Amino acid sequence: MTIWCDATEAVAEIKDGQRIFVQGALATPTPLLAALVARGPELHDVEITHLHTYGPATYTDAEWAGHFHLRALFVADNTRAAVQAGRAAYAPVFLRDIPPLFAHLGELPIDVALVQVSPPDAHGYCSLGPSVDITRAAVDHARTVIALVNPQMPRTHGDTFVPLSRIDRAVHWDAPLYTLAPAKADATHQQIGRAVAALVEDGATLQLGIGAIPDAVLAALTDRRDLGIHSEMFADGVVDLVERGVITGARKSRDRGKIVASFVIGSQRVLDFIADNPVVALYPSDYTNDPQIIRQFTGMVAINSAVQVDLTGQVCAESIGPRMYSGVGGQLDFMSGAARAPHGKPIIALAATATPRHLPQQLAYGELPPMAGHISRIVPMLAPGAAVTTTRAHVHYVATEHGVAYLHGADLAERARRLIAIAAPEFREPLERAAYDMHLFNDHGP
Repeated sequence: MTIWCDATEAVAEIKDGQRIFVQGALATPTPLLAALVARGPELHDVEITHLHTYGPATYTDAEWAGHFHLRALFVADNTRAAVQAGRAAYAPVFLRDIPPLFAHLGELPIDVALVQVSPPDAHGYCSLGPSVDITRAAVDHARTVIALVNPQMPRTHGDTFVPLSRIDRAVHWDAPLYTLAPAKADATHQQIGRAVAALVEDGATLQLGIGAIPDAVLAALTDRRDLGIHSEMFADGVVDLVERGVITGARKSRDRGKIVASFVIGSQRVLDFIADNPVVALYPSDYTNDPQIIRQFTGMVAINSAVQVDLTGQVCAESIGPRMYSGVGGQLDFMSGAARAPHGKPIIALAATATPRHLPQQLAYGELPPMAGHISRIVPMLAPGAAVTTTRAHVHYVATEHGVAYLHGADLAERARRLIAIAAPEFREPLERAAYDMHLFNDHGP
């Protein structure tokens, strides 16, 4: 039986030592979190777990040590400082593997799920809106479900529906969801976008993320036909190509005609686009990110980003040295799935250089000195402590604004030369010297 109450009453029965799941992204239920934090002085050892969320994450503040503890399944802007300072913990896990963790016999059973849903329809079903991902499993398996019921939450199709009877405590709430403005692509992003787009053929199915590079790729695909989407997420750039008639899904091997993702991030335009749109189907991440599903799409193109790529092809996409920046996410889910798909293309796309906030005072072994305030993101070896998100054996294509390097099947010397060729020109000579020092090259040949 659903009890309707205010946010304070909704969280009143949360107890010491419980594990609390929080729906994330645009659907972050901030009023419920605020009510929970208000109870902080009387609670102890409450674990909070989620992917990336928006809004304040005050439960990670130092004052709540011993009261709340975050187990971050992905690290975002609002929790990064706490994770890097050791006040919160990061759990590296593939996105596809998280839903089984929440099952009754899983490693992370959920006591309480805090979510946001649409009002029930005539049949008594609410919708999880733009964030199904791991929320579906949390709602299905949590002992208690507490929900904001918001008329501004778009009803979405797919595996998004929750019967009102599954919600234990419901709170009337009427406010806009979080939104995120599209990133602005500069000349570098546009060059990368064109380089990656050249690899995309008519009828391909795409996976991509959010940010200037994915948007630049999409902007360079306006002359393609019958592209499809099977992705962890999508944003505004997909809407542009749907409206142009480029994305139709007509040639998809599965879910033909459907835009499939596990969550959506973007502006209000995206929320309006997915609202009651039968073309969009949102499913849990153990479906969208299952490599056995991904490999079934002929012409699957997976486009992912990186922090660094070393000269052997190892990819770090989640940390800056030992400091966590984001998370494992679904990169390897899609890289491995696309690699096995007929005519599939797994792609790592990144700018060749970056501007660090603080230039290193002392260089670690293998690092290149900065030039003109920039550092190379193609490096002799990953920074000490950096996580290997995608192994060199998984990497096929690496793209920068200077071109595309194909690494699959290449030996270490060939990989190094191909990666040096797409590095920023000013770093190519020191990269080549480093390759000799590391014995990737020798004096008798490439």
